[in-house]
Parts: sequence; structure tokens; C-alpha cells
Amino acid sequence: MKIDIISVVPELLDGPFSHSIMKRAQEKALLQVNVINLRAYTTYPRAQVDDYPFGGGAGMVMMIEPLVNAVESLQEKTTYDDVIFLTPDGETFNQKMANQLSLKNNLLIICGHYKGVDQRFRDHFVTKEISVGDYVLSGGELAAAVITDAIGRLIPGVLNNETSALSDSFQDNLLAPPVYTRPEEFRGWKVPSVLMSGNHKHIDEWRHEQSLQRTTERRPDLLD
Repeated sequence: MKIDIISVVPELLDGPFSHSIMKRAQEKALLQVNVINLRAYTTYPRAQVDDYPFGGGAGMVMMIEPLVNAVESLQEKTTYDDVIFLTPDGETFNQKMANQLSLKNNLLIICGHYKGVDQRFRDHFVTKEISVGDYVLSGGELAAAVITDAIGRLIPGVLNNETSALSDSFQDNLLAPPVYTRPEEFRGWKVPSVLMSGNHKHIDEWRHEQSLQRTTERRPDLLD
């Protein structure tokens, strides 16, 4: 799978893809992540990619020309399944969407900045708009890292134990149950005895009950 990310500040993404699971996914050639500097595609002086909004108002707007130059140049080499724009007014990202996107071959992610991008770019080039939550970030880079990580870990072979992702929260619209590890007892606090029983049927039943209880208490909306 290949994910290309267009950014005004590509340095912000140096860390997230250079360590841990995302690093191993790329070393295994299961995931390719490329961060593209938008400023390399502008024809304006001083690598300008933004300008004042027509009609007045505070803030700056990302110009259409550098974005189109970048996208069309990349499309000459890659056919993208989706061109994704990260924006607070997009569809809220969730596990179901991560599962769907993980089945794609090539994705292009556009990191928003300033007050957003020229609407004409969204109208004619973007196929999917995504938000990571009801809040505003300084730019889309952190959101791009979150989405890439959520997608990348679902690719078969990325995790050492491929069943691990299947038991994550939200995979079946339930929150994950409590988990425990050594020592069996600490300061008098004991691990639930069912987990030490070796009876996998009872353990699975206990975990499902705990997931239902936790979801009912914390996220009842998931059960609707």
C-alpha cells in the first residue's frame, strides 16, 4: 500500500513514520509513505502557497494552483483510489473507515493549513474529506499521521500478531475489555481468576461481558 501526503510543513511528519510499527511496516515493504512538500510545486516567488481570502476576513487560504500542480504531477505516476482532504468539516474518522481505507492500494492525503484551501480544489480534485474530531489543529499533519497509523496497522503482516487488530476497540462496535499481565498479584490487587483458569471458552465469555459493560458505561452510543 502507498500513502502520499502533501504538506506545507513536511518536517512535522519526520517522526511519526520513522519509529515503531510504521517504521517496521515500511521496512517490510508492506507500506510506503511519501511526504511531499507543496512548496516545490508553486510558481510564485518565495515558494508562496497561500494568499488573502477574496471578500476579506482574517487568515490566509491555500491557493489552488500549487495544489493542482502537485496532485496532477503525482497522478502522472500513480492512480489514487482516493484523494483525501483533511478538514474539520469532513466525515469523522473512525475504525470502520480505517478498515475500508486499509483495503485500498494508493491514497493521497492533503494536509490543510491556514483557514483552509480554495474551494475549487475541493470541488474538482478531492474525493473524500475527513476530520479526526470536533476541534481545530494548526495543520493537517497530525491528523495525517493518525490516519496513516490507523490504516497501516491493519495491513496484513504489519503487526506481529495479525489477530491483535481484530480485538481492538471499535472493531465490533464495542470497547476492548480490561487487560492484565504479570505479576498475578500486586499490592493485594489480583488478576481476575477467570483469566488464570485456562478455560478459553469462559475467558472469551468474560471478555465479551466486560466489553459490553464498558461500552454501556462509557460509549452507549456505539450500541444504538
